[in-house]
Amino acid sequence: MKFILNTVLLLLSFSMFSQEDIKTNYDKKEVYITMRDGAKLFTAIYTPKDISKNKKYPILMQRTCYSIAPYGVENYKKTLGPNTFLSKDKYIFVYQDVRGRYMSEGVFTNMTPQVVHKTKKDIDESTDTYDTVDWLIKNIDFNNGKVGQYGISYPGFYSAVGTLAKHPALVASSPQAPISDFFFDDFHHNGAFVMGYFKTFPVFGVQKTKAEDKAWYSDQSIKTTSKDGSVFYNEIGTLKEGVDKYYKNNFFMQEIVNHPNYDEFWKSRNLLPHLKDINHAVMTVGGWFDAEDLAGPLNIYKTIEKNNLKAKNTIVMGPFSHGGWSRESGKHFHNNIYFGDSIATFYQKNIEAKFFNHYLKGNSKNAVALPEAYMFDTGKKEWAEFSNWPPKNNTKLNFYLNSDGKIANQKPTNSSYSEYYSDPNKPVPSSINYSDMTGFTPRNYMSEDQRFALNRPDVLTFTTEYLTEDITLAGEIMAKLKIESTSSDADFIVKVIDIYPSDEPQNKDKPNVLYANYHQMVRSEVMPARFRNSFETPVALTPNTATDVNFRLQDVLHTFKKGHKIQIQIQSTCYPLFAVNPQKFLENPYLANKEDYTKSFIKVLNESFIEVEIVK
Repeated sequence: MKFILNTVLLLLSFSMFSQEDIKTNYDKKEVYITMRDGAKLFTAIYTPKDISKNKKYPILMQRTCYSIAPYGVENYKKTLGPNTFLSKDKYIFVYQDVRGRYMSEGVFTNMTPQVVHKTKKDIDESTDTYDTVDWLIKNIDFNNGKVGQYGISYPGFYSAVGTLAKHPALVASSPQAPISDFFFDDFHHNGAFVMGYFKTFPVFGVQKTKAEDKAWYSDQSIKTTSKDGSVFYNEIGTLKEGVDKYYKNNFFMQEIVNHPNYDEFWKSRNLLPHLKDINHAVMTVGGWFDAEDLAGPLNIYKTIEKNNLKAKNTIVMGPFSHGGWSRESGKHFHNNIYFGDSIATFYQKNIEAKFFNHYLKGNSKNAVALPEAYMFDTGKKEWAEFSNWPPKNNTKLNFYLNSDGKIANQKPTNSSYSEYYSDPNKPVPSSINYSDMTGFTPRNYMSEDQRFALNRPDVLTFTTEYLTEDITLAGEIMAKLKIESTSSDADFIVKVIDIYPSDEPQNKDKPNVLYANYHQMVRSEVMPARFRNSFETPVALTPNTATDVNFRLQDVLHTFKKGHKIQIQIQSTCYPLFAVNPQKFLENPYLANKEDYTKSFIKVLNESFIEVEIVK
């Protein structure tokens, strides 16, 4: 009770730092900062009123494609910085519209390709970051010579690519939910198109023609009236028909449709190969239930760790959906799963504020007193600290998918298989949370109860007995499938599921949710068989021939508790989250017509297994 009371008082204390407090404590000005090629980027600067020769402040910056509104020097943001703790501590807060967005000049490019060999005239997001930092340091009076940057989602990408600016004043970066590669994150998973993002394309695929202080693309947004989001997706037809109807002039959708494979267009937008020679502090943040950008944080952290020995590199992963750590919800749920109280506040106060205060106001040459990896165990529902991620003392364990529907730890000695029927015309639903399909992107499916998929002829299920001891998965998961299909193409979706005991108690905050035997999805991923050998050069399946389809699911830290079960589900459709694979090999599956949809019988041979990493 004392902990809860203290938490409530803490929340009240910091929530009272209002917009009026910001006006009282900060001055605002708006400027255009000229980049090296002459483009002018619109920038808002909030400076503490008590700044002086004897009271200097560091700069904390966010660059975004999502608008730095409100515009006008008399109009102040409701909050400043990544959290209230930092705004009360006082910083010089800087916000910038990136090139081609809102009030800034230039042309917008999704995931601007990074230039490898720069001349003085070459520009990319890292040079825009450098030029901005350089101007700020030289033109804001009484800054302390240190700059930090942060951002969530697309701004997280700008923070990640900004680590390559290499300006000596940039000492701390925190990419949060960042995109690293559009072919494997956000709009694609392993090259499979995320149909659940279909309504987002006006935001990213319509160029503006003049300075804009409001969204110029809103009149092109898809309007739906039904609270059941599946109505839209069930009536849209094929992906080709949907694109022809809504997005003939949307440049980003056309880029996706015209580049179905991992060609140079996508490779040039892969940030990971460029993450070298980083020598300042980086804290990458993500959510285990981030339906939009889960691959990005994990891959950016691992790449920086591998390539940059001088970087002070940290990763934080919490029980959050996309950006959920930036807002406090009190009792913290993802969908129906409760993880604890005030988890976002704990992160903001004890991790995020500590990181920036140390590097921007303290001795940035020394590492902050944070673990290398601050990770939330989504089964134990508690934070864990690691000196490496994945933990070095992990042990690999194989879950073999037996034809009797059970999971075994030993490779079967007999040759057998499990078989299911897959019909693209009647895909397996990705969710039965129909209202979640109406929004910008679906989010809740990441921990949704999967009982709706049991006993379907198009879903295979493999389950352990009740566990006699806890087992903690910590790190990467590999699906190593041996399959046979009667068709020339197919997707493979693998789900890792935590089955609760049959006597699991109810939660009074979710009275309509049955937790007894709840099938909580812990992790899932999709893999088009066409890309099994190469994402650059797709290859058809040879019907009725045993074929390896191996792919990585994203990392987890999840303890399956004693008395629970572990389940693996396998299927070939998951709609409307992922676009339907026609199951007929085509050079461009995005152009499939209904007559291309091919029903198939698919076998999963019992030598197939899921490789996990466990930690004691």
